[in-house]
Amino acid sequence: MAKKYEGVAIGIDLGTTYSCVGVWQEQNDRVEIIHNDQGNKTTPSCVAFTNTQRLIGDAAKNQASSNPTNTVFDAKRLMGRKYSDSVIQNDILLWPFKVIAGSNDKPSILVSYNGKEKHVLPEEISAMILTQMREIAGAFLESPVKNVVITVPAYFNDSQRRATKDAGAIAGLNVMRIINEPTAAALAYGLQKRANCVEEKTVFIFDLGGGTFDVSLLTIKNNVFEVKATAGDTHLGGEDFDNRMVNYFVTEFKRKNKIDISGSSKALRRLRTACERAKRTLSYDTDTTIDIDAIYEGIDFCSSITRAKFEQLNMDLFEKCMETVRSCLVDAKMDKSRVDDIVLVGGSSRIPKVKQLLQDFFKGKELCKSINPDEAVAYGAAVQAALLSDGFKNVPGIVLQDVTPLSLGVEINGDLMDVVIPRNTSIPVRKTNTYFTVEDNQCIITVKVYEGERIRASDNNLLGLFDFSVPPAPRDSLTIKECFSLDEDGILNVSAEEETSGNKKDITITNKNGRLSREEIERMIQEAEFFKAQDMKFKKKAKAINALDDYLYNVRKVMKDDCVSSKLTAVDKVKINSTMIKGKSLIDGNQQEDTFVFVDLLEELESIFESAMKKVNKIFSDEESD
Repeated sequence: MAKKYEGVAIGIDLGTTYSCVGVWQEQNDRVEIIHNDQGNKTTPSCVAFTNTQRLIGDAAKNQASSNPTNTVFDAKRLMGRKYSDSVIQNDILLWPFKVIAGSNDKPSILVSYNGKEKHVLPEEISAMILTQMREIAGAFLESPVKNVVITVPAYFNDSQRRATKDAGAIAGLNVMRIINEPTAAALAYGLQKRANCVEEKTVFIFDLGGGTFDVSLLTIKNNVFEVKATAGDTHLGGEDFDNRMVNYFVTEFKRKNKIDISGSSKALRRLRTACERAKRTLSYDTDTTIDIDAIYEGIDFCSSITRAKFEQLNMDLFEKCMETVRSCLVDAKMDKSRVDDIVLVGGSSRIPKVKQLLQDFFKGKELCKSINPDEAVAYGAAVQAALLSDGFKNVPGIVLQDVTPLSLGVEINGDLMDVVIPRNTSIPVRKTNTYFTVEDNQCIITVKVYEGERIRASDNNLLGLFDFSVPPAPRDSLTIKECFSLDEDGILNVSAEEETSGNKKDITITNKNGRLSREEIERMIQEAEFFKAQDMKFKKKAKAINALDDYLYNVRKVMKDDCVSSKLTAVDKVKINSTMIKGKSLIDGNQQEDTFVFVDLLEELESIFESAMKKVNKIFSDEESD
């Protein structure tokens, strides 16, 4: 049973470009999305620093054009990543504010505040936004708020999830749960459209926001929400569409005026704001105008763009979205015809071409547009918060089962990845596998934890490792149980225990372990398909090597038995020993030989040894009869 927290709790959609907060209202038995002091239900995820103050939300965004280098946005894209990450390096070229390498290769933002230079971490920026959302909720509820559920993209890795929790802690919040954005949106859909549904419904959530993209396939029945599969990209959204427009107009300005404005942060900030506005207009109109007075060196800029041109600039990104949709259905092993509803979430899902491609993919099926795409994620987060809090009554009894996006496991003998928690397993989950020592008198076992889909462990991503002491004993005689525990926030703990001695050790996979970027995850999944035949070949070879090694070990034990050894003929001893030497040399070598070499040698050794043992057994039998 989930732990209950005292007091009222809120749900926050911490978005890349906009954030939103909601709370369960008992008098209406529904979620109230809370408006800010500007009367808007969404607040820009933006923080600005000036010589006199710090601005958050609308106030920060409104002065961005005049103070671009000290106005920070897109902090969500920085959280949990390394400065050296190629994604960050590409983004730095587009941001007007300065990002530098901090300690442990963490990105740090350099701003000027009160006339002094200040280094700010992305978690701090997010904490400022979370603080603003808490204050908005507190003003509405007329009481302080402490407990919160925060949403993250489904494909956020462990470092990014922990960074989000850290941001909540910095904001003085008790983060009860981290919940995936498409799952939160599914809660909103389920409560508003399919509450207490007796027949099982299959729902596809398409969540395209300002900076991230997620899709999830769920089934809903009797208030049980079960995620079947999830896919996405933590670096794809409306900002990327804006960037394409900005580059297009920078090129046009250069062509018309022979001036390059790409080096002017103020000009680019004003152009970006105009492009964002134009993108929104093109969602309901076929063309729009960009008109900026004195954009650079007193030169005015006026141009137009059609919806067709906007779609042409971004078509590869739109197609990338459809590839992710296809991947999610394949992972779930479900045909598109079985999907009952397609729910649009996130502001960028309003783009007509995106909706058309999605509808075409599902063979003309009508899209569910009745859920507010800007508020759905915060709505679901608020429901989850109410379920975890004892400050509310009459909350629907919902059972939520989310999944993990990548397989988790350990390295075993032969560089094989032994999967403990398969990809798309429902979480929270706790699974235990049993292993044995592989050497005589082995005192140390190194537990290496990986995530990925490749058969060879070293081809996957190493999350962490630890050494584990065991008492000396013959190989295969000690039992080691390794337990993987993945909590509701998708954060992993691994423990190992040797049953005889009771020795135990564990590890929590933390930020310093450097979890994967979305691009690396996508590469691993693609490589898993591309190298599938090669992986199967390696697995067959590894099994052959392990089988030969095990047989050599068993033969060696029998040969050490003087009672048996004394009955062997000199010829059999020579044959067995020479074949064993050959086998050991083969295993201890570089193992470049083909699989059949190990298989043939094992068959040869089995034939020689079994033939010899038949003679020995006959001698024992004759002695007993005498």
